[in-house]
Amino acid sequence: MGIKGLKRSFDVAVAFCGLVVLSPMIIAAALAIACTSRGGVLFFQERVGQNEAIFQCIKFRTMVKGSPNVGSHDAEISWITPVGRILRRTKIDELPQLVNVLRGEMSLVGPRPCLPSQFDLITARRSFDVFSVRPGITGVAQVKGVDMSAPWQLAELDASYLRNQSALVDLKILLQTVSGKGRGDAAARP
Repeated sequence: MGIKGLKRSFDVAVAFCGLVVLSPMIIAAALAIACTSRGGVLFFQERVGQNEAIFQCIKFRTMVKGSPNVGSHDAEISWITPVGRILRRTKIDELPQLVNVLRGEMSLVGPRPCLPSQFDLITARRSFDVFSVRPGITGVAQVKGVDMSAPWQLAELDASYLRNQSALVDLKILLQTVSGKGRGDAAARP
């Protein structure tokens, strides 16, 4: 089994265990969303994945029903529900993406998947061959606090991850994410 096969096996094992172990938190988050705002508990958004394939990224809904479909850096703070603010700050809103990992659409660590409408970022990522790998729930840009509002800087960080990718690098990024490293939610920044 090669490095890609090992990474995929690790992703599947951790995603499955994560869904089982975190199920009480996932249920609590779903109930909090359902009881405090109108609309579905989950939010499905088209994202650009490996080889530029479009897939449905699954997240907990953190914005009011009817909010525009935009990236976090373009979202208005007023669109975010009170429960959504907590879910985004703690990154609990990302937990449903473990299903995307099980389905093979995402990895635990990799470049964050962008929206099909983020043309500058798509162009930048093409130039660095970033779409050659599965996107991740977290990545080097997230722990360094770089979001999609800086497309070329983000693509360069993604490319540096690809050059230095290893099990140790992935583990370090996962630990930094769990410990809260990074600036958090772009929608909450002025």
